Amino acid sequence: MAASVVSNGWEDLRKQARQLENEIDLKLVSFSKLGTGHGGVGYKSDSADTVPLLSGEHMFETMALEIEQLLAKLSVLNERLSEVSSTQAAPPSSALQHTLQRHQEILQDYTQEFRKTQANYRARREREDLLNTVRKDIDNYKSSSGLNRRMDLYLKENEHIRSSDRLLDEQINIAVDTRDHLVAQRLTFKRLQTRINDISNRFPVVNSLLQRINFRKRRDSIILGLVKVAAKCEIRTVIRFLQAEGHGVAEIHCRMSAMYGPNFMSDVLGSGAENLVI
Repeated sequence: MAASVVSNGWEDLRKQARQLENEIDLKLVSFSKLGTGHGGVGYKSDSADTVPLLSGEHMFETMALEIEQLLAKLSVLNERLSEVSSTQAAPPSSALQHTLQRHQEILQDYTQEFRKTQANYRARREREDLLNTVRKDIDNYKSSSGLNRRMDLYLKENEHIRSSDRLLDEQINIAVDTRDHLVAQRLTFKRLQTRINDISNRFPVVNSLLQRINFRKRRDSIILGLVKVAAKCEIRTVIRFLQAEGHGVAEIHCRMSAMYGPNFMSDVLGSGAENLVI
């Protein structure tokens, strides 16, 4: 009777162990696919705003926890199987020992596969984190390089504008200096004119005297001109008269020299006198 009870307990525990092993096997297959990124779910190092609630990492951790619990249950069942086999009156048969050893090997294999998948997943996650970090660094460097190039262009353009402003300021300063010099010259000329006017106003006698001298000089010039014209007319008339009487050139010259002097022709008539006598 006791042997049948032990046999029934052994069979029940073995069935439970097989069910757990099958369930763990299915879980490990899904867990392996999830860890290697197959099945449409993988680890992505995104920001908290873009990662969904049931992300690959969350599913992986949840499944890992379930598998650990199942492995713990299977380990407990294997211990109970060992206890049941040790409580039998007769020594355990080789088939029973082989079955018990097989269950322990399956538990060990499942545990190793679980640890291996978990380690591979963590290594892949660390590698992806590193790649994402490097990619972000490269993107930041590219963006900063583009920004630096734009800043250099802006600085060069700003320097050109400042150079143009300096040139314009220099030209404006030159124009202002020129205007100031012209204004100063105009003021100087105004002061000179004012002084001359002051001098002429202070000495009206000198001014009137100079005006009288100029007037007399012009009058004397007019009188001398009239006298000279009259003398020329008289000499020409006398010469024409003597020529009309039939006197020769030498005789006319002698008479005119006796009347008006030996240099009458150059003093009164000028260069046209010889032609007139001839």
